[in-house]
Amino acid sequence: MIVDVHNHTPTHRFEVPDGERLVFEGWRSDRPVVTTNSWNDFDRHQAAADVTIVFNIAVEDPLHATGLPYPPERTNDATAEFVAAAPDRRIGFMSVNPTWTAVLDEVERCVELGLVGVKLGPNYQNFDPQCAEALAFYGYCERAGLPILFHQGTSPIREAPLRYTHPLVMDDIALRFPELRIVMAHLGHPFVRETVSVIRKHPHVYADVSSIYLRPWLCWEALTFATEWNVTHKLLFGSDYPIATSAEAMDGLRRVNAIVEGSKLPRVPDDAIERIIHADALSALGLAKPGSEGARR
Repeated sequence: MIVDVHNHTPTHRFEVPDGERLVFEGWRSDRPVVTTNSWNDFDRHQAAADVTIVFNIAVEDPLHATGLPYPPERTNDATAEFVAAAPDRRIGFMSVNPTWTAVLDEVERCVELGLVGVKLGPNYQNFDPQCAEALAFYGYCERAGLPILFHQGTSPIREAPLRYTHPLVMDDIALRFPELRIVMAHLGHPFVRETVSVIRKHPHVYADVSSIYLRPWLCWEALTFATEWNVTHKLLFGSDYPIATSAEAMDGLRRVNAIVEGSKLPRVPDDAIERIIHADALSALGLAKPGSEGARR
């Protein structure tokens, strides 16, 4: 079973009107990215994955930060509605800001909606991931069995502080909350060495490979480090849709060694790539298979 752990909830239930189509330059080196999409677009583009984990980021200025047309109060409802339409193929994560006054009320509401994990982007949401409110929130998630997927590494958004998403921050958080299931998105690009160091030492900290295959040298470097440090089993498959599709992600990962063809540089083993693509992300995150009894194990 192929589980794509990194997908953004479609922006529109039905076909996107021409006047609402959003296109961003600089998010990929080969072409612009269309961030607006419908439910049908998602199903068509993500057919290569058996299960998708979907979410968005609750930000105060969604168009500026993420290209999403709805406000933070609709973020979780939009995800829950999308997941409910295909509960055998989709898993939903909520997004909240730990500094909100009534953040736990929203978490409990989202759990009632069927959302079983959390997506955080401290750089986009403008909170220090080690502030008191955030630490209290992680403790709650650890006790409740809610995995957290953190945006990690760089961003094209000028106002998004890089210090909030450096992989070494996750080391401090994992030391405080050793049972919290954490996914470090994008393998922390471009800080892939630091990400490998963090996932190596913490049993419940993983990284997803979303978007790294769009940068061939970084992809080869990241997976070579992961191979040399024996942590490819801690890497989860992800596409970062709509930045890319699951099929594109698989193809990019399988071509990782093309950039070193004809050289004496080491190759990433083919079987390691296949293990990443077929990683058992649900067990790693303590989640049940979609459509089964109970949202979490």
